[in-house]
Amino acid sequence: MAAQVLYTPAVLAAATGLAAFPWDEGLPRRGEARSRSCGSTLVLGLATNEAGRITRSGLKPHACAVGQAAAYVFASAAAGRDKAEIAAARAALAAWLGGDAPMPDWPGIELLGPARAYPARHAAILLAWDAALAALS
Repeated sequence: MAAQVLYTPAVLAAATGLAAFPWDEGLPRRGEARSRSCGSTLVLGLATNEAGRITRSGLKPHACAVGQAAAYVFASAAAGRDKAEIAAARAALAAWLGGDAPMPDWPGIELLGPARAYPARHAAILLAWDAALAALS
């Protein structure tokens, strides 16, 4: 029963939405992240403009549906953001997942609300933000 609550139709639909952000070997910046709790991984490629703002992204996920849905939420709103904005959003997301803060100001993040009750999935949710920070470093 709990899996049905975690894997909502909206989460499953978002996971399939990653097709809009295909992996591209030509993206110049790359970052990888791995969840120690579940083994999910994500490779993220980025292109940035001269100001360091993301202009394009491509993802290669090997994650559960929640991790993939979170990556979709990330990628859908990453364009135009820089490293400082990604870092601030990642910190806010981690605090929210931990129950210590309000929902972060990131479009679509409410989709991940049901996963707050599953701490084993929190690291998978953070994968895209972690990979982006690695790519932007």
